[in-house]
Amino acid sequence: MEAQEYIESGILELYVYGLLTETENLEIAEMAKKNPEVEQEILEIERAIIALSSSFSPFHSVANFEKIKARLELKHGKVVDMKPASNWSQYVGWAAAVLMLLGLGYQTLELTKTKEAIATVGNEKNKIQREFAYLDQQNKETEKNLTIVRDIKNTGVTLGGQTVSPTSFAKVYWNKDTKTTYIDAAGLPKPPKGMVYQVWSLKLSPVLTPTSIGLLDNFEENDQKIFAVDQTDSAEAFGITLEPAGGSATPTWNNYIL
Repeated sequence: MEAQEYIESGILELYVYGLLTETENLEIAEMAKKNPEVEQEILEIERAIIALSSSFSPFHSVANFEKIKARLELKHGKVVDMKPASNWSQYVGWAAAVLMLLGLGYQTLELTKTKEAIATVGNEKNKIQREFAYLDQQNKETEKNLTIVRDIKNTGVTLGGQTVSPTSFAKVYWNKDTKTTYIDAAGLPKPPKGMVYQVWSLKLSPVLTPTSIGLLDNFEENDQKIFAVDQTDSAEAFGITLEPAGGSATPTWNNYIL
C-alpha cells in the first residue's frame, strides 16, 4: 500500500488510538520510518488529539485548586454527625389531626344545638301564632256578642228552668225589625250524648203553636255559648227542649227545659 493510500484510508488514526493489531502496528511503524509523509501525518493526528483533550479538560494551577478547596470548605473537612430522625413531627401531626377532629365534632355539636334552637323557636313561633289566631277569633266573637247584647233594638227574653232542669236558664235576643234571633245558652248544661238542644218560637193563641227555629249544634265547641238561629217574626214566646240528635218535628214536652 502506498503512503497516500495509508493517509486516506484512516488506518493511521486507528494506529494512534491503539486499535490495530500488533502486526498492523509494526507495519505502520516501518512505513513511518521509510516515508516522512506517513510519519508527519501520525504526528499531526497526535497533536490534534492532544489539543482536543485540552479543550475538554482545561488546566488548573495548584493555586486555583487550593482556592476552590477553600471556597468549598474542604481544607479542614470534618465528619458531620447524623442524628436519628425524631418522631416529634409525627406526634405533632397526630395531635393536629386529633385537635382538628375534636374541633369538627364541637362545631357539629354546636350546629346541631343551633338547629334544635331554631326548630324550637320555630315551634314556639307557630304556637304563638296559633294562640294569637285563636285569641283574635275569640276577641271578634266577644265583640260580636257584646254588640248583640248592647243593641237596644234587641228584646231580651229570659228563659227559666222547668221541672226537668230547674237550675237551667238562657236568654233570647230578638230583633223585631230584622227578625234575627240569638240564644245565650251559657246557663245550660252540656247535653247528653246523642241529644241536642232545639229552640222553638211559640205562638200562644188561639192555641199553643211551636215552630222550630234551630238547633244549638256544636255546643261544646262554642266557647261563648251564643248561637244564631233562624229568623222569626211571629214569636210570642220562646222555648228550648232536649231532642235526639238532628232535632224533632215537634217538641218533646217531657224534655222541656226552658
